[in-house]
Formats: sequence, C-alpha cells, structure tokens
Amino acid sequence: MSSRTLPLLFINLGGEMLYILDQRLRAQNIPTDKAKKVMNDIITTMFNKKFLEELFKPQELYSKKALRTVFDRLAHASIMRLNQASMDKLYDLMTMAFKYQVLLCPRPKDLLLVSFNHMDAIKDFVRDAPSILNQVDETYRQLIEMYTPLSGGEFQLIRQTLLVFFQDMHIRVSIFLKDKVQNSNGRFVLPTSGPVPHGTQVPGSIRIFSCAGEEVKRLPFPNGGSYSSALREGSFELFGERVIKLGTNMYSVSRPVETHMSGTAKNSAQHTKVNAAPNPLAKEELNLLARLMGGLDVQKPTAADSGFRVNLFSTDEEEEEALISRPEELSYEVINIQATKDQQANEELARIMGEFTEEAEPSQGPSDKGADLLAMMDGL
Repeated sequence: MSSRTLPLLFINLGGEMLYILDQRLRAQNIPTDKAKKVMNDIITTMFNKKFLEELFKPQELYSKKALRTVFDRLAHASIMRLNQASMDKLYDLMTMAFKYQVLLCPRPKDLLLVSFNHMDAIKDFVRDAPSILNQVDETYRQLIEMYTPLSGGEFQLIRQTLLVFFQDMHIRVSIFLKDKVQNSNGRFVLPTSGPVPHGTQVPGSIRIFSCAGEEVKRLPFPNGGSYSSALREGSFELFGERVIKLGTNMYSVSRPVETHMSGTAKNSAQHTKVNAAPNPLAKEELNLLARLMGGLDVQKPTAADSGFRVNLFSTDEEEEEALISRPEELSYEVINIQATKDQQANEELARIMGEFTEEAEPSQGPSDKGADLLAMMDGL
C-alpha cells in the first residue's frame, strides 16, 4: 500500500462533493449569497493550512468509516445542514464518481491530471475570493512538488491502493446507468475503444526481432476493440490543458442531470458492513484522525445568518423514506473503538470522540483551531 495516497483521495472526493453540492444548491434555488458562502466556507476549511500539513504527511489510508467522519465534518463546515440520509447519498455519489475515474484512468500517472481537473474547478468556484484562491494555489504547489517526481511504478501503487479502498463499493448511480457505463449490479463497464494511453501504441500487431535487434516479421492479431492513437499528454503544471476529461464536473449547467441514485433507498444495503472486531491499530488511527480533523471547524448558524437544509433527494418524502430504511451498520456519527484497556485513556478517547460530532462547539479562532484536540492526543 502506498503512503502517498491520502491527499489524492481526499482532494478528489472533496472535488466531487463540491460538484454535487453546487448542483443541489442551484436546483433548490438557494439564494446566491448563501450558496456562495457555503461553497467558500467548505473550500476554506478543506484547504486550511494546518489541515493540509497533516494530510500531506506520508501515512496509510484511513478506514472507510474514519474517512466518512472527516467528510461529515467538512460538509457541515458552513451554514448548510444535511440530514443523515442525504449525507449518505452525498458520500455514495462522491465515492462512486471517483471510483469510476480511477478505473478509467488511462495511465496511473494520469490520476494527478484527474486531481488537477478537480482543483481547476475548485479554483473556478472561488475565483472572486483571492484569499481562498491563494489557499488552493498553495495546495497545487504541494501536489506538484510531491507527485510529479514519482515514477510510474509509484503511481501504479497509488492506483492499486485506491482500488483496494473502493473494491467493495458497488452503489448504482442513475447518471452512470443512463450513460450505460455502469451495470445493474453496480459494476462499471470498461471501454474497449478510444485513444490508448500516452506513450503507448495501438494494439494489433506482433513484431518479431532478430538477434541483432532488427525487425524481421510483423503479424497482426485482433485487439478486440476500436483503438486510436494516444492523445497528447496533459499539463502537469499549475496552469494548462489537462486533455483528459475525467474529474471534470458532470453536474455542470451544460449537462443537466439528476443527483439521483437509482432504485429505492433500500439500495443502501449494498454498503459493506463494518467489521466490529477490535483493530489493534485503532489507537494510532485515532491519533492520526484527531490531528487531521483538528483543522476542521464546524460552525453553528447564528441568529444573523441562519442555517438551511439541503436535500439530496427529489422530495422530502423520499429523503424521509431513505432515513427510515437506513441500515443500522451505517452509523458514522461516532467512531467507537476499544483501543486500550486503560480506563483513564478510555475516558480521554471518549472525550475526544465527542469533538467529532456535528454538535461540537466552534473553535475560538483560526490560530487555536484543533489545538485542544491535538494536546489531548499528544498526552496519550
């Protein structure tokens, strides 16, 4: 498993989350100023300097439940609120969209271009907010510095790590079903046509060489598809044409679609059940998660700026039905891990986990954001 996967996973899932929320805010006719505030607040939190320092440290991926906790907090970093069924659906759409992109990536290295497509769109969301734009540009520079020197083999390891993370997720999504890129069982259809990856040739011939290295014979063979020559390589710089379209906004105005999961809410049962057995590495993961979440500041709506609810379903009745039929194993509000038998440590961990709920008090200011949480974890 690669220890450099987490930043790409977080940024791409975060980009998909912003695409979906932007579409729902427009679909529900939320006033422009409130919608802008939601997007700006989430992006500001997502690219918080302290948060990114923890994110870019080499580390193993978090469990699915732990990562969901992070995005639960991130989605509620502004005045917008989602109920549990809508949050479930939002996370399903995010994960399945990025899984599709990982599967269809022409080369492992192109995962970085997919990430840049998300980053380009995020920059467009905050083009009128220079301070937030600077945060995003700084993250660009970190991505370029960390990932452009990596070899093809290292990118392949990152891709395999992502595929292992997504391997049990087979949620059916209407937009993929309509485009016939996903089967009714939730598995994606891989194309056997189109341009080949950059740096490769169209398959279809076997070349035989002599001992001197000269080609002496060429035999054709059916390649089973309709392939074309590779496109030019996309730009890995701060600005430039990325060439590949994976990671761009499929909910854009130019292509109106529903963020509607196929079937009924009972499809949520396709989620992988969480293993309840104690994890011997749970304490270490909890420490990492606490440090990472130290930069996530959940705000409570004030009287002057009241919060509002966003529904990821077509109607309130559909959302309510999904909440009622939600499987019990999909409880993400608190990560309950028995990490040690020491009673005092257990009490501290319980207090820490209390900080992870949506009802957590806002921090006193940007400078001390997450400081108390980090201090408690340092004492373990």
